[in-house]
Amino acid sequence: QVQLVESGGGLVQPGGSLRLSCAASGLISDYYAIGWFRQAPGKEREGVSCISTSDGSIYYADSVKGRFTISRDNAKNTVYLQMNSLKPEDTAIYYCAADSAGRLYETVKAMCVNLPRDYWGQGTQVTVSS
Repeated sequence: QVQLVESGGGLVQPGGSLRLSCAASGLISDYYAIGWFRQAPGKEREGVSCISTSDGSIYYADSVKGRFTISRDNAKNTVYLQMNSLKPEDTAIYYCAADSAGRLYETVKAMCVNLPRDYWGQGTQVTVSS
């Protein structure tokens, strides 16, 4: 059974940093791409950043460009999201999600914007507040 398990959320002051981890069962290459998504209270779920498992291409939402960095460690089957210069508006539940390698997308952005259909983690809370 495929599992995506997030960790690393918490409470941080504005301007602070957090690193989220997503541990995937099986091989990262079994997925088309893996990404991070968030949902704030009263808002729709949105794609934050996604990374292709084949060519490493990356997508970032405009709201996090220059502050967040996504990376992958194939040996550990783990994808990370380094979040710097956090703002109160980054407060949300952050989810790790992926589509299987059989899904076809024109770009990794397409999966990120339209949200994966196959696998979702349980989410981890990130709260940015003083």
